[in-house]
Amino acid sequence: MDGSYMGIAKALLPRTPLILKTALLHSLWLSQTSTKWDLRTEITVKVLRSFMDGPPTLPISKIQRFTLKDPGVKGPMWVSRVTLPAPAEDDVRQALFAAIEGLNEGGETYTVPELRPVGAEWTGYRAGVDGSAPELEISEEEKYTNMVKETKSDVTILYFHGAALLDALLAYLMLLYPPPSSLHASVSPAHIILSGDSAGGGLSLSLLQLLLELRRQNTSLTFHGQKIDNIPLPAGVAANSGWFDLTRCLPSINTNAHFDYLPPIPPPTAPPITFPDDPTGIWPASPPRSDLYTDASALCHPLVSPLAAKSWQGAPPLYLVYGEEMLLDEGRVLAARAVAQGVRVTWDCFEAMPHTFAMVLEGSPVGKRCFEAWAAFCKQAVDESGGKVQTRGTWVQAKTLEESPVDVATLADDLAFDEVGRRMHEVRERKSKGEEGEGKALPKL
Repeated sequence: MDGSYMGIAKALLPRTPLILKTALLHSLWLSQTSTKWDLRTEITVKVLRSFMDGPPTLPISKIQRFTLKDPGVKGPMWVSRVTLPAPAEDDVRQALFAAIEGLNEGGETYTVPELRPVGAEWTGYRAGVDGSAPELEISEEEKYTNMVKETKSDVTILYFHGAALLDALLAYLMLLYPPPSSLHASVSPAHIILSGDSAGGGLSLSLLQLLLELRRQNTSLTFHGQKIDNIPLPAGVAANSGWFDLTRCLPSINTNAHFDYLPPIPPPTAPPITFPDDPTGIWPASPPRSDLYTDASALCHPLVSPLAAKSWQGAPPLYLVYGEEMLLDEGRVLAARAVAQGVRVTWDCFEAMPHTFAMVLEGSPVGKRCFEAWAAFCKQAVDESGGKVQTRGTWVQAKTLEESPVDVATLADDLAFDEVGRRMHEVRERKSKGEEGEGKALPKL
């Protein structure tokens, strides 16, 4: 899909009848969700759902090129682009492999990753300019320096949109132990929040679980010439609509589909869903596999699906926010399990809202309420090293935004952890048996 205004117009034009029908049904209170959604939400979700229905039509490499397009920078923000160099030592990679082995159940297979440089961006508020101000034509170092001058908070958020776990670990270590060539000085772990939305939220929890496992193993490593004993934990982790279960096995995947735009799980009798053959050779995978993101045998590994993690003991405070969406159950289970193991969890759930609603409905009252709570957690977790964060849960009603307290400890009383594990393993076994039929039930998160 073309991201230009003309490209968006061309994509929406064939959906004009859908938009008009949606608006009419909503105005007459005849839609399933008209009592919960305003017209903007109704149209947005229905249009997004129409793009995701049906099998993929574009090869993976073309989708990747589209998502990597740089829209440019304008307005009140600093963006300094950097490349994080890979260390000469192989310790980081070997530490990851040791953690994978330490958490596995036996039989998991995976593609061994290479340690490569990682592209990243420093972003911050740029004062004194309006929304149309162009990016200054100065060096990346000058942009970073200007950003730091205007920064008034100690909070540093390591935000993931989705990446390899090895890259995420490299980025975290770069914040803590930058080599001499870096733009930034060392950032205290007490000032760092791991965060992300959807797959990025899942990656945040996968990285946290990796750090916890490395500490359980008393891991020591060398990074850019610096000896590190027991990598410190961040001040907190904040995930928005976090994707914690790659098996997508819990009831809300089906029961909450009417509030969401994500594609439902096809029934077992449906023909396999797969991406078209890619001219670059990245898909079908070689050797073949039935899941886009991982070998089917690894679907229940805690570093792949954080929902499978047995222990969160010792973790810093967590902020988990969801709509009443298809991924809600996995968030409920993880939150309740973490609280049972002594972790402080701030939980917000917004009635009738879809996946990543704060970004999809940017600028809306419900989106603003979400961002305010998200930001407040990040600040509280860093202030006094998280001492201000207490376990609490909140249910936010649609339209009115009225709040009701929720007991986080009992969030998932209807989903015992053993039952969750059984469901996850059933999906893993089904996918493993069908690995020659690639791409069954591919999620599109």
